[in-house]
Amino acid sequence: MLLALGEMELEGRLVDASNTTLRATVTLDGVSARCVYKPVRGERPLWDFPDGTLAGREVAAYAVSEATGWDVVPPTVLRDGPLGPGACQLWMDESDEAGPVVGFVPVDDLPAGWLRVASAEDEVGRAYLLAHADHVVLARMALFDAVVNNADRKGGHVLHTAAGRLYGVDHGVCFHTEDKLRTVLWGFLGRPVPAEEREALLALGRELGGELGERLAELVSTEEIAATVRRVRRLLRAGVFPDPPPRRHAIPWPPI
Repeated sequence: MLLALGEMELEGRLVDASNTTLRATVTLDGVSARCVYKPVRGERPLWDFPDGTLAGREVAAYAVSEATGWDVVPPTVLRDGPLGPGACQLWMDESDEAGPVVGFVPVDDLPAGWLRVASAEDEVGRAYLLAHADHVVLARMALFDAVVNNADRKGGHVLHTAAGRLYGVDHGVCFHTEDKLRTVLWGFLGRPVPAEEREALLALGRELGGELGERLAELVSTEEIAATVRRVRRLLRAGVFPDPPPRRHAIPWPPI
């Protein structure tokens, strides 16, 4: 209710974002919260996604996250704002003390409990690994990304909050009908999907044919919903975390 109906006041722009991304506060009945506001009018055209659809995809990603019960996306709504309609997402404060869960580490210093994703070198040839923590929320996020076909899961899109929670953000390039999964969370590849997550995927498949599908139809195309159903079925049929595609880039650039 607060995100959807609160009076919005802009605070500033996040200058590193490729599309217009604004920090704001919303206030309703004396209660305030900080949010991220991404107006449709500030979206840069993309060659492979229809113009003006990224905000809807952000909201659709939250709807899928909510349906799984995994809570890997902060609350997100589609609403009007000072620059017109756009996605409004609850701001999540990152912790200064909690360490990163995705990143480049020296090749001989992989943290305990981390999974390697790819080899890398810095500008002077020192060897590094792109890696991430072996964490249940990251595993759920990897499955979630496979379901919504996330084309841009960078390490910087994984937030570690002061409360110790992990969230994924920036889902404007999801739900394409073609396979576009690009992520830094490939460390789980080939592992069996745990029973609890499999049950969540089974329930998600059912919901996509009901109320969730109707909700998504307001945000993405019917073809994209059908493709999402096929991805869920493919994950259930395989029973394991997916492998990177062999014939295209599987890691976004830059990875972090």
